[in-house]
Formats: sequence, structure tokens, C-alpha cells
Amino acid sequence: MARPHDRTCFMTTLSTLYGLKAFAFAPADPEQLLPAREQMAFTLGFHIILVPFGVALTTFMLILHYRGLTRGDTEALLLARRWSKVAAVLFAVGAITGTVLSFELGILWPGLMKNYGAAFGFPFAIEGLFFFLEAIFVAIYIYGWDRMPPWAHFWSGVPVPLASLGGTAAVIAANSWMNKPGGFTLTDGEVSAVQPAKVFFNDAFWWEFLHMFLAAYIVAGFVVAGVYAVGMLRGRADRYHRLGFLTGFTVAACALPAQMVVGDTIARYVFDKEPAKFATIEMLPRTGTHVPETLGGVLIDGDVRYGLRIPDLASVLAGFRPSTLIRGLDAVPDDVRPTAAQTNIVHWAFDIMVGTASFMFGVTVWFAWLWWRRRDRIATSRWFLRAASLCALTAIACLESGWVVTEVGRQPWVVVGHLLTRDAVATHGNLWPFFGSVLAIYLAVGAAALWVLRSMKRRWQHEGDDAVSVPYGPEHTAGHSRVVS
Repeated sequence: MARPHDRTCFMTTLSTLYGLKAFAFAPADPEQLLPAREQMAFTLGFHIILVPFGVALTTFMLILHYRGLTRGDTEALLLARRWSKVAAVLFAVGAITGTVLSFELGILWPGLMKNYGAAFGFPFAIEGLFFFLEAIFVAIYIYGWDRMPPWAHFWSGVPVPLASLGGTAAVIAANSWMNKPGGFTLTDGEVSAVQPAKVFFNDAFWWEFLHMFLAAYIVAGFVVAGVYAVGMLRGRADRYHRLGFLTGFTVAACALPAQMVVGDTIARYVFDKEPAKFATIEMLPRTGTHVPETLGGVLIDGDVRYGLRIPDLASVLAGFRPSTLIRGLDAVPDDVRPTAAQTNIVHWAFDIMVGTASFMFGVTVWFAWLWWRRRDRIATSRWFLRAASLCALTAIACLESGWVVTEVGRQPWVVVGHLLTRDAVATHGNLWPFFGSVLAIYLAVGAAALWVLRSMKRRWQHEGDDAVSVPYGPEHTAGHSRVVS
């Protein structure tokens, strides 16, 4: 879904928006549909990677800031200061990419905004307020490192993750509303009698919000831990790197088991409330009982081929017994039935999401065992550090694939039961040049962000922290230069 600015969730965005050339389009589909979906898929896939850092990295920053103030921990303060600067860079990139998404909603999908903007736009108005609050307090917190009293400075940072979380909740509300629309009345095809509370807190909101909330801490935690795991693999196993690693990995390791429980619950919710999406996830062409769980495979001409099938498991997971009836794609009317290509994409994305989550859970169990039995080996076990660094990549893959499941799984609807994707897209003009210009902008912004982050890393490694010391933070001594070199 187009969520402006710094946050959004892997489950937030217009399903209309996923455009791959593998999709089959009906002859009557507007020619603008393919480039519109391609562009929205790219921009949202890019932007969503930034979301967890607005929500979670700022929380990690405050955890270490608090530790530094209460325990006099100079390494914790040094990490907090540096992470705040990384968060500021990512916030700026998120603001740019999120703003582009805001314009894309009106340019690419006028049918959505014209017909349902009165309801759909309400959560985005709330998101805008949270975005501006976040921007204000990010600026105060960064500025305050050299200028504010210790505890006043700490408290100035507390609104940052709270505002980011509020913005995420608002965008989740918009996305979940498209899955379970409510809180409005249709009169002669026009939205009227909008009830803002029912639009925001729709039937799908709480589970989607909790799912994204946990995902943010998992992704940011594993990515942060992965950075310091690579550093330790290169011989920098000092306390600075151990603290950075343990802060991110511990939070992610605690959130992951809870996320697996939430994800399992959401799967049953989809089975009950969104049967077409569930059939797509399971790649189930026909309704039946004793449905096997298919790993991999591909749907060709109405039959599943090449996959590994586990007998009865899909029925057992859905309803706790093999005789559970699961409605297949044959129960979906022909004119709104997902195509074979869409089904394959959703099914494979779900398999990737579950597979990467299972890998991260295995590394989490390994971490728990090392912490319990051989705590001193965490920083020296090279195989564990390799696996932990790999979790940074698998977390991002899990995030992206989860978004694909949610958004492509809603096809062919933008607003389920009310508005089809092909009826929401712009019908005039050539959208390919627009897509090309946006692609160039995003690639330039991404390259610039990577260059800035790498420059900051090199400066911190070779020159120590900032030239001006923090009044209550780590002094710039030779000892601290050794810590970061």
C-alpha cells in the first residue's frame, strides 16, 4: 500500500500494485495496468526495507542510551550516538521514497482515490501527523547530543519510536481495511457515512499490526546483529562489537517465537475469512478434505506439478484434523479468480517466508544454547557468527516475501469485494517513462544512502567519533579509538 514516509509494513500496500510480467492479463485490461503494477511493486519493495529501522533501530538506540546513563557505560553511549545518526540517514531516505509513494496513489490509481478516498484516506491523514512528529523529535534528538542535559536529551528521543509506530499503525489500518473493508456506506456507488473508528480499527487491523510490529524488531535486530557479527568475524571481538551484536540479536531472538505464533494464528484467520487467498497460498486448485501441504511446485493448467506433498498436513494446520474442508480456487468465481501466475508467486513467497523464518529460528535456538552453556563462545564461534550474519539477509527476504503474500494474495482486488485492480488504474497516458524516472530516482537515492553509511563507517573506524565530545558521553581518548578501530 502506498504508505508515505518512513514506515509501512510488509503487509501494507495496494495489492493492485504487484506487477510482474509473469502475470496474465485479460485482453480487456488497460494497457497502463502492467507499468502501474511494476512501478508500485518496485517502489514499495524498496521502501518497506526502511520501515523496521524507523520503528526498531530507534528503540535499540534508546535502550543503549539508557544503559549508558544509568551504568556509566561509554560503549553503550557511543553505540547509541552512532545508531541515531544511521537512523537519521534512513529516515531521510524513507521520507523521500514515502513521498513518491504518496503521489503514486493519485497518479497511478485514481479509481481508488476517487471512489474510496473518503474512507481510505483517513488513516493516511493520521499517518501524516505521526510523520511530522517523528521528524521534529529526530531533529531534536540528533541536535541534542552536544547541547542538552543527559536525561532531557534521553527523553527527547522517546517520542521517535512511538511516532514511528503510530505511523506504521496508520498505514496498516489502510492496508487491512482493503482486506476487510468496513465503516462506510455505498450510496449509488459513492462512499458515504464514513465511520473513522471502524475504518481504522477494522476486522483485520490488530493481527496485521501485531505481525508488522514484531517483524520490525526481527528485521532490524538481525540486520544490526549481522553487521557486528561480520566485524567479529574480521577479528574485532571487543566489547563494543559484542554489545552491538547482543543488543540486536537478543531483541530479534525474543520477538521471533512470538511472531511464529502470531503468523500461525493469522494463517487460520485467512483460512476462515479470506478463503480465496488461503487457496492461493496453498496452491489448491480444487476444494477438498485431507489436503496435503505442498512445498514448492508450480500450478500449470489447473494441476500442481513437481512439489513435495506432505499428506493431510494443510487440513490439519487449518482445522486441526485431516477431514477439514479447504475451499480451493474452483470455489472462486471465474471473473475474480487469481491467475496461475499469481497463485505460483503467492505460494512460493509463502514458502520462502516460512523457510527463512525457520532458518532464523534455528539460529535463535543455537544462540540460546550458547548463552546457557558456553556464553564465552558467542563472540568466538565462527560458524555461529556466520549463521548470525546470514540472518540479516534472510530477515529481509522474509519481510519482502511476507509482503508479497499479503498484497498479491489479494488479487484481483484493490478493495476486496468492491473494487478490482483493473478498475482502479489510470486509463490515459504512457506510464512507462514515469516508471523509468522513478526507478532512476530510487536507485540514485539508494546508492547515495549506501555511500553515506559507508563513509560514516570508515570515519568511525579510523578517526574515532565526532570532533566534539558529548558532555556526559564517551570522551575521545586513545582508549576509545582502539575500541572502534
